[in-house]
Amino acid sequence: METIRVNLSSNGYNILIDKELLQRIGDILIQEKGHCKTLLITDKNIDRVYGDIVSESLSRKKFNVRRIVLQPGEEQKTLDTAMMLYNACFDHQLDRNSLIVALGGGVVGDISGFVAATFMRGIPFIQVPTSLLAQVDSSIGGKVAVNHPRGKNMIGSFYQPRAVFIDTDTLPTLPAVELVAGLVEVIKYGVIRDAELFAFIENSLYDILQLNHNALVNIISTSCKIKAKVVEEDEKETHLRAILNYGHTIGHAIETVTNYTRYRHGEAVAIGMLYATKIAMEMGLTDPLVLERQLSLVRRLGLTLHTGLPSEDIVSALYTDKKAIAGRLRFILPIKIGEVIISDQVTEEILYRVLNQPL
Repeated sequence: METIRVNLSSNGYNILIDKELLQRIGDILIQEKGHCKTLLITDKNIDRVYGDIVSESLSRKKFNVRRIVLQPGEEQKTLDTAMMLYNACFDHQLDRNSLIVALGGGVVGDISGFVAATFMRGIPFIQVPTSLLAQVDSSIGGKVAVNHPRGKNMIGSFYQPRAVFIDTDTLPTLPAVELVAGLVEVIKYGVIRDAELFAFIENSLYDILQLNHNALVNIISTSCKIKAKVVEEDEKETHLRAILNYGHTIGHAIETVTNYTRYRHGEAVAIGMLYATKIAMEMGLTDPLVLERQLSLVRRLGLTLHTGLPSEDIVSALYTDKKAIAGRLRFILPIKIGEVIISDQVTEEILYRVLNQPL
């Protein structure tokens, strides 16, 4: 088992990566936390495959488990769903020594963490991500939130989990489209921080898509280490952590304009990454090869690159995003593979010119 430590001043935690980890969650948790009332939150798709495994692992160690099963999908990340989960917390009589376990992808992790952060002003929770996207990105770093019709993740908090359990055995049951969506986040890490990781994906994409264990562990572990390092340096996103939003500025706008229903998160981020690179080219910050290498990978993944959305709608959504500061849009722009800058110098003229070009 590989252990990656997220070293924070007061609330650090471990990321555990291994095969057959779901069956051992109870054994590991009982060593650090006594048995307690536990709310296990998952969704219908994940519950069908892994719900009993995790519930029984916890119950064997005398955790008093109540399981809540949500419908799958981004549309579940709402205050209405949070209210339902608060009711479940009351019904199960959770207290500040209780535990919330988030079993699933990014949606389950985000809303479970949001409820954990706000119920009784904060109770412990752990992340058990089952999708590649959640394993390499959303389960780490303590960003928890729900969506609002006018903006993605606009209602939330920074609230760190007590642990992250990454079981690579969950990936073979992942739909191919979800695996591909998760790979976009891994590509992101390569662009912002690690040229070697980007080259590994280029050279090993077939092995990754075929779920070769060594290839998967490599990209998951490397991505987690990159994110852990960035979060350690800037837990609350005062500056450096913003680089993790590469591709997300326009990506979130696309999700907002389409009401979170047309694109998977990874698909929207892929489009956002390519547009961000074209913006960097327009500003003379990078060269065409940086775009070509990303475009080649995205095409090999078979992702949709045409939104058909009016550029005016995308720009309007950008100004409602939390990444806009004092009315200025902030973009993460690549200089080269492995290095990006944070810029608020992107004019609307450049933005419209790029958005009106085909990818």
